[in-house]
Amino acid sequence: MSPVIECINIKKAYEVAGTSQLVLKGIDFSIEEGESIAILGKSGSGKSTLLNILGLLDDPTSGGYKIQGKDVKDLKGNELSKFRAQTFGFIFQQFNLLQKLSVIENIVLPVQYARDSELYKTRYERAMKLLEIVQIPEQANKIPKLLSGGQQQRVAIARSLINNPKVVIGDEPTGALDSATADQIIKELFALNESLKVTLILVTHDEELAYKCKRIIKLKDGLIDEDVRQ
Repeated sequence: MSPVIECINIKKAYEVAGTSQLVLKGIDFSIEEGESIAILGKSGSGKSTLLNILGLLDDPTSGGYKIQGKDVKDLKGNELSKFRAQTFGFIFQQFNLLQKLSVIENIVLPVQYARDSELYKTRYERAMKLLEIVQIPEQANKIPKLLSGGQQQRVAIARSLINNPKVVIGDEPTGALDSATADQIIKELFALNESLKVTLILVTHDEELAYKCKRIIKLKDGLIDEDVRQ
């Protein structure tokens, strides 16, 4: 079986004031199905750039990137959007919920990008099941600003799972939460990782959070400094 994700000598450069700045300097690793991985690094280490490439939000300057053996370099436009929506779920530090939509409407929003007619037909039923999994079904028809931070992050987790993704990427998923709420959210994420066998990638500078994952990839100055399985 092919790895879920395979990065092959990925480099990324940006033009800054007319000068090419190399942010990722050759990243090589693969991720197997069901792994829980922390990508750990200080500000400027390249972790946000790597996150964008992993989630198909940006292209590498050079190198190869495969998802389940599929080379994604030629995916463009609607084909890219569909593949990204079917493959990845995203959880953001600031939740990124639309305040004009109800909780359940926020959760089903990614379904339109997956272009899956069967999933579309059952999207609200699935959303309610996910709200039950994250233990807030009673909040379905409220708008996000009426929820606590922890409840909003639970909505974000449910939204990340609506398309049955192979991989969930969390970008500092507990950064906006108090410590007690953050601990509960992380427990729920790892429980979902175990029960649904979804691959979990947490991008963070928080070492305490990172060491709760089964594998830690440490970035430093655009390179992998350590790759440790626990």
